[in-house]
Amino acid sequence: MENIIFLFNIVLPIFLLILLGLFLKRTKVVSDSFVKQLSNFVFKVSLPALIFQELSVVEIGTAFDSSLIGISVALILFIYGISWISANYLTKTPQDKGAFIQGSYRSNFAIVGLAMLSGIVDSAHLGKAVMLLAFVMPIFNVLAVIALTVPMQQASNDKLLSTFKEIGKNPLIIAAYFSVPFSVFKITVPESLSITLEYLSDIALPLALIGIGASIDLKKLITASPLAFIASAYKIILFPIISVIIGYFLGLTDQDLLILFILMGTPTAVASFVMAEAMGSNSKMSGNIITISTFGSIFTISLGVIVLRMFF
Repeated sequence: MENIIFLFNIVLPIFLLILLGLFLKRTKVVSDSFVKQLSNFVFKVSLPALIFQELSVVEIGTAFDSSLIGISVALILFIYGISWISANYLTKTPQDKGAFIQGSYRSNFAIVGLAMLSGIVDSAHLGKAVMLLAFVMPIFNVLAVIALTVPMQQASNDKLLSTFKEIGKNPLIIAAYFSVPFSVFKITVPESLSITLEYLSDIALPLALIGIGASIDLKKLITASPLAFIASAYKIILFPIISVIIGYFLGLTDQDLLILFILMGTPTAVASFVMAEAMGSNSKMSGNIITISTFGSIFTISLGVIVLRMFF
């Protein structure tokens, strides 16, 4: 009964906000342009404020968990390899290969993951999760570029250089690294600025989740290909299970194991659609994977969190 109450109090509200976004879009309370502006605001303002707020007050020695980061990065590379090998067997179309690979491994950890963990783990482990985000986000982006370019043999030094520049300008990464001196040297943020950052932090995750819901197009599911369903199953079922098992045998326990599960089990990142479209891959499949994995994760994440809380 305790776990059922936990499910309704912590996990369910995350997905209710996503459903609210979907409802607002279908009833035309919000428009496409509003959703785009909302996403831009969350990505460039409120989420960076949240990340800075969390990391600037934590002990770097506590937040920086080399074991958790190392295992997570190794597992991302491992499941990326599985996705690539599977794509070679499942399709011969270059555009489909890139979309399948990206959709199978790339998590929406920055939004859905942090929203989930903020209600599941303590403040010290939430700091670990934010620190982990600073490491895995560049890796997600670089691997996505490789997956979207190599199958079509469009990789070039110019594109890779441009990608690294974009990663360097990522507001979330800048916020994470900018917070380090404040944490290391115990620099106190002025109270007025701290309160402002707290306001922005408080609205970051709710707005982001509503934006995800508003960007979902259920009509795409009617024409979704089997590849989209397979990639989604990889993303929210197979890879989280594999990761938790390996993580457990490598020594992760308790809340660290929950962080790893959420990292691997959150739905495919919305940014994967934007990148697929910009780089000539199958953006339709990418959109379908986002939709399928988002709705499917309502059940898989809920079940996974309850099981982990019961046994670990």
